[in-house]
Amino acid sequence: QVQLVESGGGSVQAGGSLRLSCAVAGFTGINPCMAWFRQAPGKEREKIAGIFEGGGSSYYADSVKGRFTISQDNTKKTLYLQMNSLKPEDTAMYYCAADLSFPCIWRISDFKYWGQGTQVTVSS
Repeated sequence: QVQLVESGGGSVQAGGSLRLSCAVAGFTGINPCMAWFRQAPGKEREKIAGIFEGGGSSYYADSVKGRFTISQDNTKKTLYLQMNSLKPEDTAMYYCAADLSFPCIWRISDFKYWGQGTQVTVSS
């Protein structure tokens, strides 16, 4: 059974940092496309970063490029999102998700497996 469990969210002041984690279970012998999405109140869910270890590819939205880094520890079966230089507009619920498509297209409709989300709040 596939399970994705996020942690690491919280409240931080603008300019601060947070590291989100996503514990991944259930993909034995499979290397899925992994991504982080976020959704702010009243807005659509937005893809912000993705990684595919099998092909060495990654994706970043322009809004987070240079500030956020996605990484994956296959030994610990954990996906990370290091977020630096946080801004109030980064405030949202953050979700990790997995997609078994190949190649990774980073299309939200392809992501069938989702975590429950972790809240990030950035104050000015």
